[in-house]
Amino acid sequence: MTDKLNRIFVDNTIDKLERSRGNKPEREEWFLDQGLGLFIHWSLDSIIGSVISHWMIGAGEEPLRKMYKELPSLFNPHRFNPDDWARLAKTAGVRYSLFTTKHHSGFCMFETKSTDFNVMNTPLGRNVTKEVMASFRAVGINTGIYFSPLDFTWCLNAGKELHFMTPEVIPDNNPGLIEYNEMQLREIFGLCEKVDTVFFDGPPANLKKVVWELNPDAVISRSEMPTPEINLPDEIVDEPWEACYYMGNSWNYKATNEKYRTGYELLALLIETRAKGGNLVINISPNHYGEIPHEQERLLQEIGLFMFFNEEAIYEVRPWHVPSEGNYFFTRKKNTDTVYVFCMNNPWRHGERQQHTIKSVRATDKTEIEIVGQSGKVLEHHPEADTRTHFTQDADGLHIDAMRTYRPYSSRDWPNPIVFRITNAAKA
Repeated sequence: MTDKLNRIFVDNTIDKLERSRGNKPEREEWFLDQGLGLFIHWSLDSIIGSVISHWMIGAGEEPLRKMYKELPSLFNPHRFNPDDWARLAKTAGVRYSLFTTKHHSGFCMFETKSTDFNVMNTPLGRNVTKEVMASFRAVGINTGIYFSPLDFTWCLNAGKELHFMTPEVIPDNNPGLIEYNEMQLREIFGLCEKVDTVFFDGPPANLKKVVWELNPDAVISRSEMPTPEINLPDEIVDEPWEACYYMGNSWNYKATNEKYRTGYELLALLIETRAKGGNLVINISPNHYGEIPHEQERLLQEIGLFMFFNEEAIYEVRPWHVPSEGNYFFTRKKNTDTVYVFCMNNPWRHGERQQHTIKSVRATDKTEIEIVGQSGKVLEHHPEADTRTHFTQDADGLHIDAMRTYRPYSSRDWPNPIVFRITNAAKA
């Protein structure tokens, strides 16, 4: 493992699992085109608003009794509407989803014959995984699953003390757990129209072979590529990878003591991730009613407004020869010489003209430059204005003089990044 990759494996032991590189290369290319994914962490413990599953390690008999004897009877998210989730994700610019079919607790969010500890044995009584996958596919979002091979319920039934990723609890040392997981995975693939991506949160044992048997085109991220959590690499990574971030400080629904990132911070993570060659998966955590919390919905809408104007700089892009320069990040349209320059930390009022000098991109005789999302031909209420983008190239860099003429907000302010499109660009 290179030093570059070591830096993105900090405190992420699952990502250190041996990788087989069994994804089809053309499907990994497809995967990297997607850019933005949506993680959905939702399980039985959304009722108590705790960390998902991990609270069970070290818990006493009484909390564990409540988990199995009380919480299932209380799980009745009567406002659950996966069509609403899917439409919101679509407007946010999400290209693929990852739904937690089974987290470490072992509670199954799908109909299964393997255990009674599943969503069908709750007042909700609906095959949540099947419905979520169908709703997202209906709006054109590629569908994927999160699946934990570490199953605390199976371990407890086998008389084991709960630990995380220790030899006595991993599937590799428990043949019964391997068979149990394979049965569940086949059930999931059977109830879903298509599973495009899979995220194994734990040693998958034989499960990767099962995935590629059921869908040879499926892309497995965790256990087949780096998937850093709440951490980005320092440099460009020259293999497929996927960064995973929550909006606040928890994967599961956290009813209290939550502090959310701003929309700008999430967009900055997306831009930096794309500039370094990876996909970003942003997590949402529906509550005990089955609703996406209002704060998370608003953040998705802010991301969506940015993507509405700027998605061409996020989808089907690859890194430029450097990821950034000062307050600028770069992406390059796949298989072209078109470079996108993201202007960060720079509020830019509507109708204002600004000057920027870029040293990592050189203009050629065929270069054209415009702000992404606008025509550059009209400034509202000022038909006489010179709205053209001007640029010159000299030994000191590429000098751009541009006016922002598109207006996402009534206030004319725009706190989020502005993006330049530079065609027929060359390395400087």
